[in-house]
Amino acid sequence: MITIGYTELAIGSLLLFMHAAVSLWYRTGVAVSLLVAALRMVVQLALMAYVLRYLFVTQAGFWTLIAALVMIGFAGYEVTARQKRRLRGVWTYGVGTGSLFIAAAIVTLFALLVQIKAEPWYQARYVIPLLGMVLGNTMTGMAVGLSHVMDVLYRERDMVEARLALGHTKWQATQTVVRSALQTGMIGIVNSMSASGLVFIPGMMTGQLMAGADPVEAAKYQALVMFLIAGGTAIGTTAAIFLSVWRLSDGRHRLRLDRLHLIK
Repeated sequence: MITIGYTELAIGSLLLFMHAAVSLWYRTGVAVSLLVAALRMVVQLALMAYVLRYLFVTQAGFWTLIAALVMIGFAGYEVTARQKRRLRGVWTYGVGTGSLFIAAAIVTLFALLVQIKAEPWYQARYVIPLLGMVLGNTMTGMAVGLSHVMDVLYRERDMVEARLALGHTKWQATQTVVRSALQTGMIGIVNSMSASGLVFIPGMMTGQLMAGADPVEAAKYQALVMFLIAGGTAIGTTAAIFLSVWRLSDGRHRLRLDRLHLIK
């Protein structure tokens, strides 16, 4: 395995500063955000590396569970932070985090118990990487889907309320909005699967190839991971969108946009 030194990392970061320089020159307003994001990434990766080193040595299921819950908690926060319009109160964080937990638990446990069959199944070496890949992609799909459903419900509120006035249930009145939100939330993983292998080699396969794994085995692992990501994205996005529609209506089938908060 070829190791990367800190000097090589520092040289690689020059590309990031080139990006920041272009952003400053054209006043795009993303230079500071880019550098802050890069700093956060480095700190988070360093912390994760030391945590994983400890988890790999101890192989304690309790600490693996704690690490998984922390990852889900932060992922839920990231989903919320990307919303321009948010649900009021604890629902702001609860919908995203709850949906992520459901999707991640189902997909990760399914992979560990049915496909990978590690002994014991709660080994951090398998749980954390799988969970991280599922969360990362599910989080993106959910954020896009939630943003879409809330924006469209607010923008098309007259149409939805007209359907409700004609006697439609809240699910019938919002069917078009839900359908478009699901399509928007899941289009990213569809595009990724369509281009995998021919246009780009995904991260899982790239890492295994660089570590010296057989290309066929690396391809099988990557295909499995893409299936898991697709399933996680579908479950998480669907749960989040339906929970949002349920929250933005009531038992009398009225649209309750007063439960929506606009972030300026």
